Amino acid sequence: TYAQEIQTEAYGELLDGLLRQRSGDLTGIVNGIDTVSFDPMNDAALQVPYRGSLPRKRKNKLNLQRELGLAESESMPLIGVVSRLVDQKGFDLVEAVLEEILQEDVQIAVLGSGDWRYEQLFNDAARRHPGKLAVWLGFNDGLARRIYAGSDMYLMPSQFEPCGLSQLIALRYRSVPIARETGGLK
Repeated sequence: TYAQEIQTEAYGELLDGLLRQRSGDLTGIVNGIDTVSFDPMNDAALQVPYRGSLPRKRKNKLNLQRELGLAESESMPLIGVVSRLVDQKGFDLVEAVLEEILQEDVQIAVLGSGDWRYEQLFNDAARRHPGKLAVWLGFNDGLARRIYAGSDMYLMPSQFEPCGLSQLIALRYRSVPIARETGGLK
């Protein structure tokens, strides 16, 4: 899909004409993940190994909620975000609806860094909604894996995405991706 999208004016970055001309030579390459490294049954970052067991996955959720200072609840949906906090990743879309989302019976765990605007957006919202939104600025591989393992859903609203790895990792950890229909996410 991304290979088709970059042949349009909207996504071609002024190369769309050339890419259309060479469309016979253009092909998309689908990403894959290392299923040995990203294996919730053998991931050292998790306290409770699991593969298809939702009760064991829920234990990781409770551990993550405790770690991040979120209210502990097996039944409250937890949305995970592990991303660069930049326009390309669709955080302008999140900004437009974040307060509305946080009025629902839901929690959000965010790990990432990027534009000051989005870092402040999440920090400010976390102060207004303690126990519902947790933010960790920077990157931490172990925490990223615990967010994938502990979240019920994974938010990936990218404006454009050649293929994407995060949604594949989320699926591997049995978290349902919420993605914008673009590029490889489609």
